[in-house]
Amino acid sequence: MPETIDHAVFTELQATAGSDFVVELVNTFFEEAPRMFGELRAAQAAGAAEPFRRAAHSLKTNANTFGAATLAARARELELGGLPADASGIDALQALYDEAAAALKELCRG
Repeated sequence: MPETIDHAVFTELQATAGSDFVVELVNTFFEEAPRMFGELRAAQAAGAAEPFRRAAHSLKTNANTFGAATLAARARELELGGLPADASGIDALQALYDEAAAALKELCRG
């Protein structure tokens, strides 16, 4: 099973951007992710494919930034897979986000 967060990617981000700035980025991600999940759920319920794709894309991009490859891959599947018939894919993505968020909190504590 792959790591929740690729430590090499996270360490490289810290080296490039600085540890304090990375903490700010992670905190911003934590603030924005619930909104993105809300957009995914609302778009899926409304049958709105483009807002669904955009929210999945945003989650994928953020996850890649921090080295959350599994989360990013699942978000990419949702982004490219078209509008799902139910919320099970969003639920699975939420579980991966929760794991990644916990790991990022630990990494930010150092």
